[in-house]
Amino acid sequence: MPSLPSLSRNGYPTAPFPHIEERGAAVQATDPASGASAVPEAAAPAAARPALDDLTLVARAQDGDVHSFAELARRHQDALFRVAVRVLGHRADAEDALQEALIDAWRKIGTFRGDAAFSTWMYRIVTNRCTALMRRKRPTVPLPDDDAAGAMLVAGSGSPERAAEVDAELAALSRALADLPGDQRTCWVLRELEGLGYAEISHITGASETAVRGRLHRARTALAERMRAWR
Repeated sequence: MPSLPSLSRNGYPTAPFPHIEERGAAVQATDPASGASAVPEAAAPAAARPALDDLTLVARAQDGDVHSFAELARRHQDALFRVAVRVLGHRADAEDALQEALIDAWRKIGTFRGDAAFSTWMYRIVTNRCTALMRRKRPTVPLPDDDAAGAMLVAGSGSPERAAEVDAELAALSRALADLPGDQRTCWVLRELEGLGYAEISHITGASETAVRGRLHRARTALAERMRAWR
């Protein structure tokens, strides 16, 4: 039976959400863990639709429209996966965290009240899943291949010797990131790599803005100390 296309775009090999199978004109989604129905049946989508904003899609998803939720997942998957892989350091772990987060989001979609952007709400679910994974294993955090800062450094290397030096510097930064406590690493990724504001990071992590600033300060101090040799 045909399934919902993979959430993969722009080279991100994310897992499909959540094992949706078409049965005639209806759609049934199953929880990958239990095999039980995860979403109500919904009518097949129209052949062509104009682009809808997130809040409209959320409202439809709250009414049981799995296709609207799938569109939300596709729309935000790249940013969510990028955060997960930067926090966890492994693409396979990031794929697992994102898949679980999307299933959580579908189950909890009725609790979304719009007091923050849908993307912020999803960031929180994803980072919670990442935190749960980090508690179960000791991560290493290599910077992803598409990291903008790394790409700029490599592009400006100018020689094989400089390229090797850049590789070594990025590896050192990866090890330094891996040694940060998970809460500091999450705040650092959201601020320094995703460019989010303190208020949004506070909403995502559930910590106060003061706590977020404190975590960022400690993370920056620790990274600066570890990278002192590369200055």
